[in-house]
Amino acid sequence: MMEKTIAQSGDVEEMTAATLSSLIALVHRHTGIAMGERKSILLQGRLRPRLRALGLESYQAYLAVVERDPKEVQVFINMVTTNDTAFFRTQHVWDYFARSFLPAWVAAHPGRTLKLWSAAAASGEEAYSMAMLCEQFQQATPSFQYQILATDISTTVLATAAAGLYGGRSVERIRASHPVLFEKYFSIEPEGARVVATLKKQIRFAEHNLLTSLRPPEKFDLVFLRNVLIYFEPDNQKKVVDLLRQNMHDASKLILGESESLGRLQTCYVHELPLVYGIGNGAT
Repeated sequence: MMEKTIAQSGDVEEMTAATLSSLIALVHRHTGIAMGERKSILLQGRLRPRLRALGLESYQAYLAVVERDPKEVQVFINMVTTNDTAFFRTQHVWDYFARSFLPAWVAAHPGRTLKLWSAAAASGEEAYSMAMLCEQFQQATPSFQYQILATDISTTVLATAAAGLYGGRSVERIRASHPVLFEKYFSIEPEGARVVATLKKQIRFAEHNLLTSLRPPEKFDLVFLRNVLIYFEPDNQKKVVDLLRQNMHDASKLILGESESLGRLQTCYVHELPLVYGIGNGAT
């Protein structure tokens, strides 16, 4: 009996159900992301150009390449991870950051440098949003200093983030929603809108898998982990936030995405405000 196939792929052979299962398992092994079989079309669409580039005729052949070539693993990760973000996504989060968190933190930590972590930075809009608001705050509080670490498992989107050049809907949205900040912190070029050097110098971009410890270890005062946990199973959700705790002070805050909650997990975090978590009493 012939093995069931998933979909026709043009010049690439059909993906079999067995190959789909193996690819889903490979995604989970390297990223922790839990994909269902309904993602078959997505996987095929993202992988097909790579198969063509390598001259491969089947997804099974590409699976074999990833299994034997460590360099191809990162290429695979770059293709299968989802990187949907925007400047100032979910405005009330940024209102909290600018109006509540920053003033309270400076009052409690005079002379210290604020350390922020965008733990799933994607193409960098979140990290640059942080930087813009920190720059604005610094104008009213000249002694204020800050540093931002922006990490992601995908080296492709990190390259985009480091370049700081944006176009399309990303630019249209911030130009419409925050015209003053756009005018101040972007320069218009033929290729698009580029963030100014003032923001770039405050941000370090680095590759990092959330299922591993951050190396070298650092302590952060605020961690943004937005719209990431929804892609993980509960065990890995807990593992990720437990690992984040190792890089947070006792008074640090964690900010999640709109569709995420830690309510069903046994963790050290306590809910403080919508999408905002602190560290519970007695947490280590």
